[in-house]
Amino acid sequence: MKEVVILEAYNANWAAEYDIERRKILELLGNQVISIEHIGSTAVPGLTAKPVIDFMAGVQELEIVEAFIGPLASLGYEHVIHAEFPERRFFRKGAWRAGTHHLHIYLYGSEAWTNQLLFRNYLREHPEVREQYQQLKEELAAKFPQDRVAYTEGKHSFIADILQQASKENEGEYLDTRR
Repeated sequence: MKEVVILEAYNANWAAEYDIERRKILELLGNQVISIEHIGSTAVPGLTAKPVIDFMAGVQELEIVEAFIGPLASLGYEHVIHAEFPERRFFRKGAWRAGTHHLHIYLYGSEAWTNQLLFRNYLREHPEVREQYQQLKEELAAKFPQDRVAYTEGKHSFIADILQQASKENEGEYLDTRR
């Protein structure tokens, strides 16, 4: 069975849910985490999204994440290995195929870290692009209602284009998000 794509209208509670998880993670992992950021569509006010809170933590070295597995499990997070993303460590809270929170851990300041911020910030600052992205997401959800992989793959070229535009606009700027 494939994962169903369910989109919901923007919900202001998503930001509050992120804040709750952020505090829990910081309390648990302390100064091992340089910064935590709300990412993904739930981090963009006004944007329709799958109701999953995506957020990322930045660390100095990915090797330390191994020590996070047990403590994060105490909060309900399961470590999920995605070999196709060696630059990221991933933890899911909630049932398989029905996660409620996704924690992505990257090297702080890495390209993957920066791209997440660039994309989120660009959508926040450009309402017309946010609307285009929302329309694309709705079209893909209608076309692939039971194929989350195809839904996600259908967004790749749009995201790549936005990252290119955002990089040009932010050239020379350093995105320092330390707490």
